[in-house]
Amino acid sequence: MPVNIYVYKTKEKIKHLCEGNWSLPNQVWELESWLIKNYKSIPKGEYVADIGFGIRKDASGGGAVLSKDTMKIMADIGMDLYLSEYPIKNVK
Repeated sequence: MPVNIYVYKTKEKIKHLCEGNWSLPNQVWELESWLIKNYKSIPKGEYVADIGFGIRKDASGGGAVLSKDTMKIMADIGMDLYLSEYPIKNVK
């Protein structure tokens, strides 16, 4: 799953990012990069970016940051962010 971007009502798939990478910081970076590169071609609507992640064993604070610029892009195109936590072993 890791990052699944789709149309909210129809569940139509738009993009799938980070196949097999369950690290939240990596997924947020990939989502931001994809949005910055592609948002001008996405019509306003109702979208979901669902990030499926696992907790890092060595996590002790810090981690992923979703920038205000990316949050603005998401708001402008009508995209919600879902954070779906999974019990994944060996997440680095």
